[in-house]
Amino acid sequence: MDIIFLGGLEIQTIIGIYDWEREIKQTVVLDIEMAYDIKKAAETDDIQYTLDYKAVSQRIISFVEQSSFFLVEKLIEEIAAIIRNEFNVPWVKITLNKRGAISSARDVGIIIERGTK
Repeated sequence: MDIIFLGGLEIQTIIGIYDWEREIKQTVVLDIEMAYDIKKAAETDDIQYTLDYKAVSQRIISFVEQSSFFLVEKLIEEIAAIIRNEFNVPWVKITLNKRGAISSARDVGIIIERGTK
């Protein structure tokens, strides 16, 4: 299976369990890998046969900007479900980075894989 990816997708959202986190928007950074068979798109040079990564990114940006989850675990699961269900992606790997969540660490986050290649 081929992999289509989005790297360093930065989105502002309300995320966190503390009162102060509920009052501000924080940046989450997403790296997304999506399994997709690109053979027909390569043969035809036609976008209808591939995964439109611009459409995926617009959908994820819109969803994350409008969300206000307490846990990054919930946010990342919802993102994976959107990608798999709405874009017919059989496997997805997502890294969610909540930069600045720990003052002594540059990066903090979660990596999940859902589905099969």
